[in-house]
Parts: sequence; C-alpha cells; structure tokens
Amino acid sequence: MEQEINSHKLACAIAQFLDDKLAKEITILNISNVSSLADYFVIASGDSTPQVKALLENTKDKVKNIFKRLPVRSERDLKNRWNLLDYGDVVVHILHKEERETYALEKFWSHAFSITEDEWRKEAKEFSEYNK
Repeated sequence: MEQEINSHKLACAIAQFLDDKLAKEITILNISNVSSLADYFVIASGDSTPQVKALLENTKDKVKNIFKRLPVRSERDLKNRWNLLDYGDVVVHILHKEERETYALEKFWSHAFSITEDEWRKEAKEFSEYNK
C-alpha cells in the first residue's frame, strides 16, 4: 500500500527507520529556509563500515516498499564511510562515526532548524518496527 507523504513526515520516518537499526546521533535539519538543495537533511552515524552499509540498504528498502520512492541519486565514498540518499525533498547522510566528527555537518548547517527527537518519534511512531 503506497502512502502519500510530505517531506517533514518522510524525514521523520527515515529517522525512525535508522533508529530501528541502531543508528547513532540521528539529527533532522529543516534546511528549507536556508537552502534550495532540499527541505530536510537526515544525518545519522554508524559504528562500523558494515553498519553504515546496512543502514543505507535498510533505509532504501523501507522508503521503496512503504512510500514507493527511489532516490533521485545515491552516492558513497570508496570506503563506504559516507553514504548519501537524495530523495529530492529529503537528503539522507549516513556516515561512519569518525567521518561524522570530521565533517560536522550540523555545525556547517547550524543556521538550519533542528527537529527534536521527541517530535520525529511522535511523527513517525507508525513506522517503527517496535511500536506495532
């Protein structure tokens, strides 16, 4: 069953998919007022390269199966430590924890508005594997 979804809810759902697979430091930034790149960035970390890859694949599968959306583009570095899924209105960054510290995307986008964890959890509760 395909679900219609706005960019805010999609970003929250993606954060929930990442959380269900134990991603760390999940952040949602509303960049719509400061950039034309997208409406939201979802940023998350993995503790290992295999976890980063698993987070990427799980996110792609969930968005495809639930919302019938494929990324407009997908990028990854050669060592699979920084992955990007671009859904047009929502861009997902999944980084190894060391790259996350090095590149500090939140600091670069500090003028963007952060969505609180409480808000995205409430908005995406229906998409959690554990709240059914």
